Amino acid sequence: MAETSKGQSLLENAYKLATPEDNKAYYAEFAATYDADFAGALGYHYPVAIASVYRERATERDRPVADIGCGTGLVAEALALAPAEIDGIDISAEMLARAAEKGLYRATLHADLTADLAPLARDYGAVVSAGTFTSGHLGPEPLEPLLGIARPGALFVLGVNKAFFVKAGFEAVIRGLEGRGAITDLGLVEVAMYARPGHEHSDDRAYALTYRKRA
Repeated sequence: MAETSKGQSLLENAYKLATPEDNKAYYAEFAATYDADFAGALGYHYPVAIASVYRERATERDRPVADIGCGTGLVAEALALAPAEIDGIDISAEMLARAAEKGLYRATLHADLTADLAPLARDYGAVVSAGTFTSGHLGPEPLEPLLGIARPGALFVLGVNKAFFVKAGFEAVIRGLEGRGAITDLGLVEVAMYARPGHEHSDDRAYALTYRKRA
């Protein structure tokens, strides 16, 4: 139970972050123990759920993949792609270092997704994420700029905390992108975030927001 309590504390404090600098400092502190103290302790199922939705919708053209807010690489572990087919992108150098140690990615790239994305590659066949669009992290503002790192027709599978989806106004933003013809094939799939019962966040849910960049 102590492990579960620690995991809950890490999660709740993460939700209170306010700036990119807050995120860098916070994740630097526990990058080395993130997988055990948070993901393992709470039964973090979210990356597996996002990977499953990607596999259901992806074709051979939907690679290479940009795993944004990749953290220690839990989505990449669940996807089990060849390293040449996926890059990890995160604001935390320490979390990226943990991901790099696992040998999951072609490259691990340090980037603030609220800033200029021009340094990133422009030809990704898919963009995926779990745990990045939530309280204390990212709202819907990067959704349009992220289209710029993907080639026409690219698949997006972005996890968004369900309560935050409503609070932060994601619906209006994505409907705006759809209305302007920037994206097509818009879908929303509800997924479980945690597989372990008995803690305060066991029943938390998220949406897998899916769409394609206009071809």
